[in-house]
Amino acid sequence: MASMTTGNTSRADANRRRILDVALAELLRDPDASMDQIARAAGVVRRTVYGHFPSREALVSTLIDGAVEAVAAADEAGRKDVEDPAQALAASTLSVWEVADRYRILVALAQRSVTMQGIRERLAPVRESSEELLRRGLEEGVFASVLPVPALAYVHEQLVFAVMEAVNDGLLAPEEAGRSAAITVLTAAGVPASRATELVAKLSD
Repeated sequence: MASMTTGNTSRADANRRRILDVALAELLRDPDASMDQIARAAGVVRRTVYGHFPSREALVSTLIDGAVEAVAAADEAGRKDVEDPAQALAASTLSVWEVADRYRILVALAQRSVTMQGIRERLAPVRESSEELLRRGLEEGVFASVLPVPALAYVHEQLVFAVMEAVNDGLLAPEEAGRSAAITVLTAAGVPASRATELVAKLSD
């Protein structure tokens, strides 16, 4: 009996993961994709999708949770073992953008259901890491800003969202966006544009 229950649970987990993977792909392809479309693409009946996610909003919210986890991991990986605050900030932004670019349509969707406040709350751990890095850079004189650290971290977060929207609206080429975001974040922290451009170019090679 226990093995049967375990089998059912693992099958349900596999179905849930498949639905999430397919839903992300479908929503990136068609932001208005319905639950019916997602079910068909996943090869399951609609009832199965609703069994895991009671609404489209719940499905998008779960995808956003996964995106935030990926962003947090990319942020940590980008700045790991990097001593220079400017280089750490640039590397972190470039690393985050590689993940964020995949989810940028999803963020636009989430604004309709999760709300930006919900996204900001989910990103709190990433923002705390950014504050720590910014504080160190300001103390060492690498960064300069009239803003207090929490406000500067918030501005950086919003800059990345703004770059996502610029790409979504066709104002910026996706292949330029990561470098542009990193340079913009650095200059907003008071790094001279020439230094920021040089540093990002070196990290992008």
